[in-house]
Amino acid sequence: MNRYRSEPGGLGILKGHGRGKAWTLRNIQYVLLFLLVMFSLLSGLSAPAPFIGNHPAVCDQRGLLQPWTPWGDAIDREVKWYLKCPVEHGYPRFVYLTFMDGNYQAITNRTSFIPATQDGMGIISYLKYYNYKGRKDPRLLQMARYMGDYLVKEAITPDTGKYPRFSRSTGWQEKFPQPPDCGSQGDQPYEIQPDKGGIAGYALVLLYEETKDQKYLQQALQNARVLVATMREGTDRQSPWPFRADYRTGEPRGEVSGNMSFILRLFDELIALGYPEFKPSRDKLWTWIKEFQIPNLAQDGLLWVQFFEDHAEPDNRTAWSPLNLARYLIEKQAALDPDWQQDSRALIEFVNRHFITVRDGVAVCGEQTNDVDPWGGILSTYGAVLAMYSKATGSNEYKAVARQALTYCLYAVNDDGCPGDRATERGRGGWQEDAHTDKLHNFADAMTAFPEWAK
Repeated sequence: MNRYRSEPGGLGILKGHGRGKAWTLRNIQYVLLFLLVMFSLLSGLSAPAPFIGNHPAVCDQRGLLQPWTPWGDAIDREVKWYLKCPVEHGYPRFVYLTFMDGNYQAITNRTSFIPATQDGMGIISYLKYYNYKGRKDPRLLQMARYMGDYLVKEAITPDTGKYPRFSRSTGWQEKFPQPPDCGSQGDQPYEIQPDKGGIAGYALVLLYEETKDQKYLQQALQNARVLVATMREGTDRQSPWPFRADYRTGEPRGEVSGNMSFILRLFDELIALGYPEFKPSRDKLWTWIKEFQIPNLAQDGLLWVQFFEDHAEPDNRTAWSPLNLARYLIEKQAALDPDWQQDSRALIEFVNRHFITVRDGVAVCGEQTNDVDPWGGILSTYGAVLAMYSKATGSNEYKAVARQALTYCLYAVNDDGCPGDRATERGRGGWQEDAHTDKLHNFADAMTAFPEWAK
């Protein structure tokens, strides 16, 4: 995202990254080995431990980063901080503020808002954490409902045009509802992003399955039916939906939208609920992913561009889309893809080649070609997907890298539970999907895969 990012520093290995310099797991291992050797040589010095994020770095005798507090405690503190968030206009503030500070206040010079991703991934996060914690705390389920209610009541297009009553990708803070011309960040006023309707729709289906509240199912069905009606032929140069479209006319902007896995999830979930109308479109989508998008990993990667709401560069490859497809393959395995292990590894290695840097001795994942900083959402996604792959395959190839990445990510959480949006600097608050809503579910996945990591 366009986040006033600082320049990568410290190691010359970061230069040229994402523009032809291939990072393999072996490259990463060599760099980490070098850093461990240097730590051993310098360990006798009395210099204070460096800060990572909001805490002094804690390392073991080998120089490997350790949690500042156990993972489970850090995540519990964070969730408790959000449970204290003031409720106004019927919602906790973080539900309708993308930019919120460490005092639950709007960041006044950044008023744009990304409802579908922020609240859609937030629903998924709170449902997963509710289950992870034994389904005992109704406040967690209520948090998911707050976000679902906002998506259904406040963040849809008017009932007209090519994308009627469709979930909004962007808007403006503190709007109830969002106005018809609410497009912000990289969207034009009347534009939506079809893939974000997939994220919101899938999250709402899951919320319906948990609560049996029909309003969530009906909005998910609406999103899915609009997606069926607007689907086009996918090729080696364009995805089945554009990245952006004017909801009134359907005019596209951006030939490729790299995030197709959540539309696939939405179709699959509705088919399982007894809606076979989505199967032809679902099968066409999966055929495109399998025959065009996955093979493109070994080519120019231009079927993996365009996900983040504040970017429009046509060559902006992202880590978010391949990692989230890998997660789905790992979850479904042969029921979705007989080559799931090979394909999920290819997706992970694409990310390793394009988006990995080393910060504070830890291999971390950046978002996209135009921003390789390890924001909380993408870094936790990387760690979680690698952990899930390790658990599903029994391979240790990525296990240590996953644990270190996730440990680094939690250094952004303050003692009182308020998270910053990245661990590369001290902070409180910021982008809420990075600080929390697109992070919590990743830790639930990783701690489910390896329960001992929470302790």
